[in-house]
Amino acid sequence: MSWLIVGTVPQEAFPLVHEKVFLEGGHLRVGSYHIPVARGTPALVAAAVQAGSIFGNPDIDVLLAGDTGRGRGSDRIYRYFQDMDRSRYKGITFHYLQPDIDGHNRVWMALESDAKRPILVADAGFMYVAKMSGYAAQYDLFTPDAGELAFLADEKAPHPFYTRGFLLQSDAALSDLIEKAYTHHNAARHLLIKGKTDVVVAAGQIIAEISEPCVPVLEPIGGTGDTVTGIATALLDMGMAMTTACRVAAITNRLMGKRASPDPASSICDLLGFLPQALIETLKHREQFLHQDHEALEAAPFSLPPLT
Repeated sequence: MSWLIVGTVPQEAFPLVHEKVFLEGGHLRVGSYHIPVARGTPALVAAAVQAGSIFGNPDIDVLLAGDTGRGRGSDRIYRYFQDMDRSRYKGITFHYLQPDIDGHNRVWMALESDAKRPILVADAGFMYVAKMSGYAAQYDLFTPDAGELAFLADEKAPHPFYTRGFLLQSDAALSDLIEKAYTHHNAARHLLIKGKTDVVVAAGQIIAEISEPCVPVLEPIGGTGDTVTGIATALLDMGMAMTTACRVAAITNRLMGKRASPDPASSICDLLGFLPQALIETLKHREQFLHQDHEALEAAPFSLPPLT
């Protein structure tokens, strides 16, 4: 079975395409179209393909449309998704789509009608609308940064722009934001929180914190958060356990940056060539991660409040 990545391309005239994707140099090839790899969904897709390449030829499809913020491409995707054949996908990663509650709910109703629901990962705009729609707890993985986590923690905010200020303060404890997000059923079953320290969460419990290697110059390079989600997607596609996939993705992304020795002018393409070796190096410790994650999950399982 394949994996599907759904998102948008920042070109208003780009058509809706649903095809297998290939990485060729600094471009994605989808059918007869070539998409430059920068930030956003193209960066996520490129990282997933590059990471999957160490396991062989990755079988990843994309569902893309052009959207520069007007929502037209996103609307085409929402409408197409509800009628497409989803049976061949073991998992779906949703990335940037214009947040539209009606569109999301059409997607969700389509997924609920399937005989078997795929693994569901959401980042960026689709993560926002999953929370806004009240279905966040039905997803398997969200990959927010700290600001996005504050939005998930705010049960009243209809959009990240309206997150209450006190939740964005630097002294707001990450553990408090995590607890709020789960208490109000605004988080997926797992979180991979991206930041100076990456945090892996399962059902409200912090499983791992990753702060090394520390590569501060990665911070201003657009797309490095997208690549974390792309790497996690490839690992889940290969059948890796969720918490281990998140941990390996976070470490690999950091090692990729360290190996690339970037400067603030570097692009995400300058880093992606170092991804395969970074992933191979990280995977040497996979069994250790599996043991640590099992111990953490057994230590103090989090009990979710009942849905109301």
